[in-house]
Amino acid sequence: MANRKSESDWTTDMAIRAAWMSFVGGATQGEIADRLGVSSAKVHRLIAHAQREGLVRFRVEGRPTDCLELEDEIIAAFGLSSCLIAPDLGPCDEQAAIGAVAEVASQHLANLLSNASVTQVGVGMGRTLKAAVEAMPRIQRPDLRVISISGSLTRKLSANPFDVVQQMVERTGGEGYYLPVPYLAESIAEKEIFLKQKSVQSMLELARKSDLFVIGIGSIEDEGHLVRRGLISAEEQDKLRRDRACGDLMGRFVDLNGKLVPNALGEQAVGLHFDEVRGRRVIALVGGDGKRNATLAALRTGVITDLVLDEQLARGLSGELSGRKLKTA
Repeated sequence: MANRKSESDWTTDMAIRAAWMSFVGGATQGEIADRLGVSSAKVHRLIAHAQREGLVRFRVEGRPTDCLELEDEIIAAFGLSSCLIAPDLGPCDEQAAIGAVAEVASQHLANLLSNASVTQVGVGMGRTLKAAVEAMPRIQRPDLRVISISGSLTRKLSANPFDVVQQMVERTGGEGYYLPVPYLAESIAEKEIFLKQKSVQSMLELARKSDLFVIGIGSIEDEGHLVRRGLISAEEQDKLRRDRACGDLMGRFVDLNGKLVPNALGEQAVGLHFDEVRGRRVIALVGGDGKRNATLAALRTGVITDLVLDEQLARGLSGELSGRKLKTA
């Protein structure tokens, strides 16, 4: 007896057929409706379903010349191996910037992870990184290992919504490994307890062996995910500001000169220190001009080798480099 498709499978199959007819074949919704034997309204819903489920993707080849010139400037200023700038989408808001970076970074990551020489990738977390992974086209890399390089939980031991291991596994078909501890422990003593666990030691050792690392750059400002998700308290945020911290790089807090700030909170991070990946390939994704100082601080550590960012942020960095708006630490 033939297997019967579920309603969900039927809808997906029909959505794929409708999308092919529309975007590849150039058929109108009325023509598609006639061929599939459904109403035009149904065709509209099927195509919307295909787009919503990521079954249809659009790519714009190339980037404007002024973005390419900015890339060269930033590469030279920070000694990077590469820099990719996502063009402005129009509205200068953070969400638009993150969306633009995600579009550029998603294809870049897919290309990198399609290379058979990459068998293991160490991943951090953050909103821009999460958006990029969610936008990645699917590739077939069942041999790929995806490893958390930072604690995968919040301080309340709930799942961190910006951990990207599962999403990257879904996009690649690989195998995911989580670090089952908080991003920041409640105290240094608690961190030491975590680090004594054999499973944590094994995961960190495995993470160190990654072929490349993909990370976000965190801000300590009100709009940053550390504050929004309660990973740091208001009191800790105030103390970081007094200590002149500008950003978070893999759970450690740095000033505008890229130096660690004298703040105990960074010592409570459970995961790889950025010094442990120095000299390796480290790709940072960041979106939004509100991350300008955090990005400068992270770049000045000398750890990041490849950068993907939005045009407005890139122009802000260029202004800082030229001394027009230079802020001192």
